[in-house]
Amino acid sequence: MNWSFRIIASCAGILSCSPAVAQSPLKVERVVMLMRHGIRPPTTLQPIPLRYSELAWPRWPVGPGLLTPHGAQGIKLLAAADRAYFARLGVLSGAGCPAAGQVQIRASHVTRAIETAQAWSTGLAPGCKLAVEHPASGAPDPLFHILDPRPAWFNGDRAYRAALAQAPAGGLPAQVRQVAPELRQISSVLGCTPPGCNMLAGSTITPHRHGRPDMSGPLDAASTASETFLLEYLEGMPMKQVAWGRIDRRQILRLLVFNSIKFKYVDRPRFIARAAAGPLAKAILRALEAPAASRATLFAGHDTNIADLGGLLDAHWRVTGYPADAVPPGSALGFELLADDRGRRFVRAFFRAQTMEQLRNLEGLGSANQPYRQYVPVPGCSDPRIAFGCELGTFRRLVEARLR
Repeated sequence: MNWSFRIIASCAGILSCSPAVAQSPLKVERVVMLMRHGIRPPTTLQPIPLRYSELAWPRWPVGPGLLTPHGAQGIKLLAAADRAYFARLGVLSGAGCPAAGQVQIRASHVTRAIETAQAWSTGLAPGCKLAVEHPASGAPDPLFHILDPRPAWFNGDRAYRAALAQAPAGGLPAQVRQVAPELRQISSVLGCTPPGCNMLAGSTITPHRHGRPDMSGPLDAASTASETFLLEYLEGMPMKQVAWGRIDRRQILRLLVFNSIKFKYVDRPRFIARAAAGPLAKAILRALEAPAASRATLFAGHDTNIADLGGLLDAHWRVTGYPADAVPPGSALGFELLADDRGRRFVRAFFRAQTMEQLRNLEGLGSANQPYRQYVPVPGCSDPRIAFGCELGTFRRLVEARLR
């Protein structure tokens, strides 16, 4: 158990037991979370170009990109753990239907995000039929997908330069050299062997005039393939089906480095993150500053939304066993609003996720088997009166400054 979660568990919502917290006790008033959808198959029947692998991919119980029944059950287990967590903090009661206005849920217009939000609402408050707000399928979604239509106001050339600036000395070829052992390993798994197939050459960043840049070539294929292997494992597929039986759990985790690399170039650069995460950052601020009746808000979106917001805030996390800044299915970047007895309000960020085995095995998440929780430092949000956080006004000004 990490130290950050021990603070939560031992203080039961009155957070005065950390040496970094002031004498005046702090009580959590509200929690806001941006959560990734649950387990899904690849978004296309052929996840990566055939030139990298001609092997037949495993069959899934649902169509491309949809939330699986296993994934929905994992989200419900997380929601039940969230409800118990909220109850310990005093944010919600431990059972029964929340009062009107206490819980707000907003989802992206993508079906898997909507179904994730519905599963979370069911697990949080069984039988209560909490409302899930979302745009109609195919309708514009400027909250979660503002850059998808490649709006004319977005400077894609500047975004491209911001992405290239993330490369180490020597540019993208140097990045490839850093992960050459992992590229060789995934080449072997995919059956991509020279001279017909070479994953050590050909990776590029592709600009778009009014969109975020794309990663293309072997690094992009490796990112998609490694994420697919993870999803196969988390879905509970037999190991002989996961990556065609060619890797184990430890190797799956090692190959996820490609997913984090893609986030680094395509989502986390400040110029890109400012535009992509701006609407969600403002919505999170509004939720933190909502009327007193509001106690919990969930935004159900995608890993890219969380990576964008992490880039905007320069926030970093590491779920046990995963690479730095990975965003597992169902994980969330969240924010607590706390108040002291003088009416001063504070904000601190956290990251919560199921471990790989908790999700693969659909383990119940009780007091003896908690999901992973970690407080996340946000540069510029530091106050000696609260561990890992700052006053609400400071946090608001920080976000507004990074959105300019």
